Amino acid sequence: MLRRTIRLETHGEGDIVDITPHVERIVRESGVPDGLVNIFVPGSTAAVTTIEYEAGVLADLARALSVIAPDDIPYAHDRAWGDGNGRSHVKAAIVGPSVTVPVIEGDLGCGTWQQIVLLELDVRPVRNRTIIVTVTD
Repeated sequence: MLRRTIRLETHGEGDIVDITPHVERIVRESGVPDGLVNIFVPGSTAAVTTIEYEAGVLADLARALSVIAPDDIPYAHDRAWGDGNGRSHVKAAIVGPSVTVPVIEGDLGCGTWQQIVLLELDVRPVRNRTIIVTVTD
């Protein structure tokens, strides 16, 4: 088992960061030929998923999330805390904080057009995020 972290700065709600190269590097470093890699983001206003990292589908994802949790409705969280990120928590809970990908012959088992991404969903303009990557055989 190997555990590493990826640290990066995000730039506001809707920022989608392709972290595939970072995860590939960690998988290679692990030396695990066949197993699993789990990618997890601590916190309740960011998420991890897979998607084709292409402008059109990224825009489609952002639009879909804004329909599910629009920014122009009241959220109980915002009334309680006054931080304006109730929608961020809802979106992050729906997408989820982690994804697990198979490691096959020392490589990520992603499809040709499938990348691993971090979704920044918080309303703050800049966040420092830590992503925990765990490779197991």
